[in-house]
Amino acid sequence: MKLYNSKFEKISTISTFILIPLSGLVTDVYIPSFPEMQSVFQTSAAGIQLTLSCFLISYGITMFVAGSVVDSFGRYRIILGALLLFALSNFSIAYVHNLYFLYAIRVLQGILTALIVVAKRAFLVDIYTGEKLKHYMGLLSVVWSLGPITAPFLGGYLQSYWGWTSNFIFLGVYALFSFTLEYIFCGEAMRQAQAFRMPTIIASYRKVLGTKEFSLGLFVLAASYSMVLIFGMTAPFIIEEQFHLSSVVTGYCALISGLGLFVGGMLAKQLTSRPLLMKLRIANFSECMIALLMFFVGTLFTNLYVLMLFVFSMHVCAGFMYNVYFTFCLTRFPQNAGISSGITSGGSYLITSVLSYSTISLVKVSSQSTLAICYFAMAVVTFSLLQVLKKIRMSGVA
Repeated sequence: MKLYNSKFEKISTISTFILIPLSGLVTDVYIPSFPEMQSVFQTSAAGIQLTLSCFLISYGITMFVAGSVVDSFGRYRIILGALLLFALSNFSIAYVHNLYFLYAIRVLQGILTALIVVAKRAFLVDIYTGEKLKHYMGLLSVVWSLGPITAPFLGGYLQSYWGWTSNFIFLGVYALFSFTLEYIFCGEAMRQAQAFRMPTIIASYRKVLGTKEFSLGLFVLAASYSMVLIFGMTAPFIIEEQFHLSSVVTGYCALISGLGLFVGGMLAKQLTSRPLLMKLRIANFSECMIALLMFFVGTLFTNLYVLMLFVFSMHVCAGFMYNVYFTFCLTRFPQNAGISSGITSGGSYLITSVLSYSTISLVKVSSQSTLAICYFAMAVVTFSLLQVLKKIRMSGVA
């Protein structure tokens, strides 16, 4: 097996950061194509939106175990195999137009993406130590956020000029390019394989999930990110069908949505030292007020600028809450960093997929007011969770 060569350190690191935003690209790049895909696959809006949930569920479940897998069986071969399969799966979507086949492939892509992302995170730990490691690990969340920010913007142009299949062809080419970089410049960098012992792994999972503040946090993260995902899944239908604008405009609106998430995350980093519960409750109160105002304004009048002003404001709050609790969960168990990272990412994604899809199935989102109802529902869920968190902290039971 080919081993990592330190003379390719820079390009190996670049290759890693090219792949870190992959999960955001896979979920968001084809969002502007939802209306055309609905027509091509002869299904409802919910039928196309389910493709996103299929990916998120399989991605979330795989994240639970991916850390143990790459620690036991290595990173390099898993990354190469997953990238090759990922590329082929995207090309197959572009040329096999069957809805159930699409669902199955999206499940497969969720598994492959989770393995790739976890393996590349571990690769950084393998090749760096000390301050360099802290520097690059600190860049992970910033680089990851580029996926949700840029993917719909790019997808809007791809959809406008070449149609919905171009999104998946782009992902396939992206994967083949990354495969080439990995094959030529990277190698196995894992220092020592860990035995895949189920009793030890299960005990660690029980310890982490048995901590109430941590497990509660998965639902807070899910409710926060569901706001972003609900907008992503419904925006093409609101913008392209209600306002009669192009997929390029949908891409710009998704870019604004992603920037709101980014601004909220950056704001959370500036307020790291403030008390956890206080920060969360202020942000949640802001969510409730924005959602109510958004609803009442929407009943009187609406246009794209008003809609996106409310969306941006709401996503700043959601991004703030997500960053605050995500950081808390990741640092809660330093001795089980890999497992807690996998559970935090995987668990929150899994709950998000169920929560977001259930919400848009119950509420037909076709306007600013109906989107505001979904936002308010997520804010109320978060409010209830924070009340439980307050009781846990007052009782002193972690």
